[in-house]
Amino acid sequence: MEEQHADAPWRWHGPPWWRPGPPWWRHEPRGSGLPWRSTLLFTAFVVTGTHFSARNQHGHRASLDVLAYVLVVVASGALLWRQRHPVPVVFVTAAAAMVYLGAGYPYGPVFLTVAVGCFSALAAGRRTAAWTAVGMFWAGHVLVAHWLYRWLPPPGDSAASWGQELLISAWVVAIVAMAELVRVRREQWARERAERAQAVRRRADEERLRIARELHDVLAHSISVINVQAGVGLALLDSDPEQARTALTTIKAASKEALGEVRQVLDSLRTPGDAPRAPAPGLDRLPELVEQAAGAGLTVTVDGEAPRLAPGTDLAAFRIVQEALTNVVRHSGSRHARVHVDSAQGVLRLRVDDDGPATGAEAGGSGNGLAGMRERAAALGGTIEAGPRADGGFRVLAVLPLRTSTEGALAHREDR
Repeated sequence: MEEQHADAPWRWHGPPWWRPGPPWWRHEPRGSGLPWRSTLLFTAFVVTGTHFSARNQHGHRASLDVLAYVLVVVASGALLWRQRHPVPVVFVTAAAAMVYLGAGYPYGPVFLTVAVGCFSALAAGRRTAAWTAVGMFWAGHVLVAHWLYRWLPPPGDSAASWGQELLISAWVVAIVAMAELVRVRREQWARERAERAQAVRRRADEERLRIARELHDVLAHSISVINVQAGVGLALLDSDPEQARTALTTIKAASKEALGEVRQVLDSLRTPGDAPRAPAPGLDRLPELVEQAAGAGLTVTVDGEAPRLAPGTDLAAFRIVQEALTNVVRHSGSRHARVHVDSAQGVLRLRVDDDGPATGAEAGGSGNGLAGMRERAAALGGTIEAGPRADGGFRVLAVLPLRTSTEGALAHREDR
């Protein structure tokens, strides 16, 4: 897994509002999975810095020799594998720096290799290894600076002051804390990216379900009317041509309306975010539903009047009544249905009754139509009850809030 992570292309882990390209020191040769350039630059910096540090500490620390430069190169060169193998790297850098310190060589940027190794291990999630390596390095420094200096070079060395030790400890804690902060921020950004991706998928699923409901309601209602009128036209084609002509006219009108509504749904897919070309249907079109149902041989009476509704609630109420009447046409032996509309106590009640009896196995409401009605109601915080009545027939009762939670929150902010 570590090797696969190292081979992955460089990615920005910062916030989305600032997304620069990869830094110049991370532009590695094509086909390489190791940070060659950054490691070579860092190694050159450490070697050069160690050379100048030795000049400033001449006479106080041991002179640099081949072993000193080997330790410096080993500690810096090990960082080449810091992405693939962060645990061995952090221990190698700590061990090389401890040997360098125990040999009495001048203090210098070699200790930065431990910081970089610790930083890489923490960023990779290897917290135990990073803390252990840094703890071993700090403990080794305390032993050398306060007890083992008597037997280690350079000769005549004295114990380090505890004030200096506290300063070094503060630097170690600061480096580790910074690395922990970077790790936490990277995890937070990763979670935010995952949450954004999940929100996008959720919105896509909701939109897919919305379109599926719209298409189902439009097509199921119109095709039911067309099916009934086609049967009437075929039956009366020879005996009553005028009635057959009326059935064909109804078929033409129903198919034209269905095509228009399907086109409106498909337009929302082609140009997402644009305003619809035609207003969404609402309860003000109940007379059209009654007329279409009459064309299918169903007499519908409507009592009550709906209040002014929000567009989403108005569309859901219309589709629920439309689907309920479609189910009567398809699954009920009754040729009469009643629609009752009333509003009280902040809710809209829609009741659709028919006298039955059921003519098919799906009369109990196990199809997609009833599921779609429940989804529409639930999306607004409402409910759907559907089932046979005690006196026969079937009833669909929808209870929808006149004001959704989102609209209530907006109104509350406007009042304030």
